[in-house]
Amino acid sequence: MAEEVKVGVIGTGQIGKAHIRSYQDVPGTRIIAVCDTNEAEAKRVAKEFNVPQVFTNFRDLLKVDEIAAVDVCLHNNLHAPVSIAVMEAGKHAYCEKPLAGSYGDAKRMVETARKTGRMLHMQLGSLYGMDTKVAKRLIDDGRLGKLYYAKSSAYRRRGRPYVDGYGTPAFVQKAIASGGALYDMGVYHIGQILYLLGHPAVRTVSGATHQELDMYEDRRTGGHYDVEELGVGLVRLEGGITFFIEEAWAIQLGGTDGSKIAGSKGGVTLNPFAFHATLSDVEINSTADLGGAEFRWTSCFPHPTAYKGSQHHWAAALRGEVPLLPTAEIGLSTMLVSEGIYLSQKLGREVTPDEVMKHSVSTALKV
Repeated sequence: MAEEVKVGVIGTGQIGKAHIRSYQDVPGTRIIAVCDTNEAEAKRVAKEFNVPQVFTNFRDLLKVDEIAAVDVCLHNNLHAPVSIAVMEAGKHAYCEKPLAGSYGDAKRMVETARKTGRMLHMQLGSLYGMDTKVAKRLIDDGRLGKLYYAKSSAYRRRGRPYVDGYGTPAFVQKAIASGGALYDMGVYHIGQILYLLGHPAVRTVSGATHQELDMYEDRRTGGHYDVEELGVGLVRLEGGITFFIEEAWAIQLGGTDGSKIAGSKGGVTLNPFAFHATLSDVEINSTADLGGAEFRWTSCFPHPTAYKGSQHHWAAALRGEVPLLPTAEIGLSTMLVSEGIYLSQKLGREVTPDEVMKHSVSTALKV
C-alpha cells in the first residue's frame, strides 16, 4: 500500500467530526472525501478540514478508486449495512463502536471481512490508554499468574444522552441505537477487559437491565427513551474466568471502584492504575509511573505512534507497519455479552452463546 493512505469518512455528525479531528494528527493519512445526507453540513465540514470531495450518497464515495479505507461514523443500526458495503466495494472498513446493533449483524460484518480479505477495525479507544498497555505488559510477563476474575465497571451519576442534555434522541431509541448504556459505554470497558484476558470464549451470560430514574417529562416523551440506563451481568468465560459487569449512564451512587483483573499472583485496577500483589508475605498495593513508561516505549520501540490512538493504529496497520489489533472480533464478543444480558433479562435466567445466536434478530436499517 502507498505510504499515504487516502481515507473517506461517511457521516459528518458529532462522531464523524471527532474522527476527522483525530486524523489531523495521524501521519501518512489524508481524508479526501466525506459523505452525509445533510449536504450543507458535509460541505461545511469539508471546507473546515480541507477535504476536496463531498457526497450525499455513500455509494458514490465508494466509487472513488483512490480511497483505500472508509471510516463509518453512523448510528448503530447503520454500522453493519454500510460497513459491509464498504468491504464489498474493496475498501477497508473502520467502524465506530459498537460493531453493530445486534450480534447477528456484527457476525455478518466479521464474516464479510474474512470473505473479502478486507480489514475491519472498530473504534475501541480504551485499548490505547497507558493503563491498558501497562496491564497487558504485566499480564503477558506473567506477573498476575493465572487469571480468574475480572470486573468491568463504569458509572455516570447522571449522563443519559438527550434526556440529561447531551446528544440527540437517536442515542436512546432501540430502533436506531439498539441498546443504551451497555452499547454506548459498556463496549469500551467490556472490550478492554476481554482484550486483557486474551479474548477467551464466552460460556454463559446472566444479567439484568434497568431504567428507573426520573427524567424531564418532555425529554422522555420527545426522546422516546426505551433503552437501559443500567446494565449488569455475570459472564462465565473459557478457562474458568468469572467476569462481572456493571455499566450505568445514571445511578444514585457516588462512583465505582473501577475495572480490574485478578490472578493467582497479582492483580490490577485500571483507573486509577494500581498493581496489587503479595510479596515476601506482605500485601502490596502500588502505583506506577505510566508517563515514564509511555515516554520510554514510544522513544525506544519501532513505530512509536502505532498505538497512540485508534486512528493512529488503523493507519499503521493499513500501511503494513503493525498487525491490526482484533478489535472487530473483540467487538463481536462484546455484542455477544451485551445481547446475552438483554436476553437473560427477557427470559429471567442464564443463557448460552448458542441461545443468543438463535434469538439474535437483525436490527440493520435499509440503505
